[in-house]
Amino acid sequence: MAGMQTASPAHSDEAPFGRMLRDCRRARRLSQLDLALNAEVSQRHLSFLESGRARPSREMVVQLAVALDLPLRERNRLLQSAGYAGLYPQRRLEAADMQPVQTALDLLLSHHEPYPAIVVDRAWNLVSANPAMGRVLAIPGDPEARWRAVCGDGPRNVLKMTFHPEGLCPLIANLEEIAPPFLARTAREALEHPEVQDVLDEVLRYPGLPSKLRHIDLEASRLPVLPMHYRINGIDLRLFTMMTTFGTPQDVTADDLRVESFFPADDGSAALLRALAGT
Repeated sequence: MAGMQTASPAHSDEAPFGRMLRDCRRARRLSQLDLALNAEVSQRHLSFLESGRARPSREMVVQLAVALDLPLRERNRLLQSAGYAGLYPQRRLEAADMQPVQTALDLLLSHHEPYPAIVVDRAWNLVSANPAMGRVLAIPGDPEARWRAVCGDGPRNVLKMTFHPEGLCPLIANLEEIAPPFLARTAREALEHPEVQDVLDEVLRYPGLPSKLRHIDLEASRLPVLPMHYRINGIDLRLFTMMTTFGTPQDVTADDLRVESFFPADDGSAALLRALAGT
């Protein structure tokens, strides 16, 4: 059968590729038949691959990764689990050939003024932010001190800042409304991304986090927008966010990046953000 090579039966129940393929499929709530149809292979072939009774060709791994709509980082991991080198490079954002990506990010951030916008990676590490985000974080006090209290000398992480008791958590008036879908979305991503799981595990250990929020329902309501209500020193700020990603990226770094743009949810919040910017 095209794309299939016979595997050694001695290791058939220990094939890392089969386990990873099965985990990725289940994370997307796909049956073997669903994935087989999407990837245009037989269900029997797919069953052999997952059980380790067959070893995939490089082309078959890519075909399945595309059918699963895996991020580029996970496509590389799936290839490596099958014994192949990854196909997709990972360049530093500062690299010369990543200049178009950096330029696009800078434009998105600057054009969103006077409203906040940030760039984060898949694990919610902060890559960059526009001045409006700095102005918002400065409302309750020194933002640099707040970042140090939350993240120490490590990377600045937005998920940690949101839920840490010395971060924004005490300022979120609707925490019990937004936390379940926010944490559920993060947990779904963590099923495939170990770096996300590490951050999520740390957040769930924070003191003061309501116990019911530590038990994540992966099917928590998937709201069309996440309405954030901050109450800071008697000031109400209501925002919702929109995520932007790069289309058809060919680099792991670009594929991991997301721009989160914050929009005012009412006239008072819009006026406040304009006032902070002096506009």
